[in-house]
Amino acid sequence: MAGTGGTAILLLLAQQGGVRADIAEGTLPDGSYHCEAYLLGLFLDLGTITIKDKVYSGPTYGGRAAQGYNYQIDRNGELAWLGPLGGFTSGGNSISLTQVTADEDKDASFDIVMRQPDGAFTAATCTIRPTAG
Repeated sequence: MAGTGGTAILLLLAQQGGVRADIAEGTLPDGSYHCEAYLLGLFLDLGTITIKDKVYSGPTYGGRAAQGYNYQIDRNGELAWLGPLGGFTSGGNSISLTQVTADEDKDASFDIVMRQPDGAFTAATCTIRPTAG
């Protein structure tokens, strides 16, 4: 997405005030979050971010182990990554915003808005995968 598309995403996320999850504890439910973006009519797999307590790792591709880093969530549900985030923060990419969209154990999710080196924005959604059991 380029130009106004990226701005529209930021405005949409900013307007979700009534929809945001209540992040009373400052953490997301532990688990593996599958991340994907919808671009040019296709869903693109962007890997899996694993969350345990206040530590995240990934995104991973194909099950590789990744180093863990801390994260923080403010009371508005904005998530701050306190370390690198794979392709989201490499090759000139940066994170513009990560917003928690749900924090229940079975449907926890967050959206990541990434700014690309050319100034375009890409939005990805990361959703917890159900655990076996």
